[in-house]
Amino acid sequence: MSRALRVAVADDEPDVREYFQTMLPVLGHEAVVLAETGRELVDGCAAKHPDVVITDIKMPDMDGLEAAERIYRERPVPVIVVTGHTNQEFLDRAEGGHVMAYLIKPIKKGDLEPALRLALRRFEQFQSWHKEAADLRQALEDRKLIERAKGAVVRRLRLDEEEAFVRMRKLASHSNRKLVEVAQSVLCAEEIFREFDAL
Repeated sequence: MSRALRVAVADDEPDVREYFQTMLPVLGHEAVVLAETGRELVDGCAAKHPDVVITDIKMPDMDGLEAAERIYRERPVPVIVVTGHTNQEFLDRAEGGHVMAYLIKPIKKGDLEPALRLALRRFEQFQSWHKEAADLRQALEDRKLIERAKGAVVRRLRLDEEEAFVRMRKLASHSNRKLVEVAQSVLCAEEIFREFDAL
């Protein structure tokens, strides 16, 4: 891995926390949070903004999966789950959440670095897909808005659709605005004209 990572670790077993505190620097990373409970993990991540979270599942006061969900809502970050349990309910919850990799206790040095690498790669892919989906949704919404505005221009100026679209593009170019911004202005004006027409 090319860059040093700031890692948040949570486990209710002191020897596991000590293992990560010792092993992460050996691999060129830093343990910036060492938490005993889920609540400590959430608070520590809010204060330190780690690059990766490594958390046990079963902990006092809040399990690691719930803590990971809360952390992710505040600031998306890859999560590695550490478990000594193969409880199907926990595994199902982990698959439905933001868990990018697993480590099974007892943790070996040879497993830690690949888990970190895998978690980061999956997280980057996940974020990229999420952005693409958001961009596609926005493009679709923008297109709908532009079509509605074009319809308003057709009605008000008695133009055909092609000419209405050309006029909107020219206005966008001349006013140094995006086409969707012009469409929003057209629809706002159309609403005002509707109010005048109703008087």
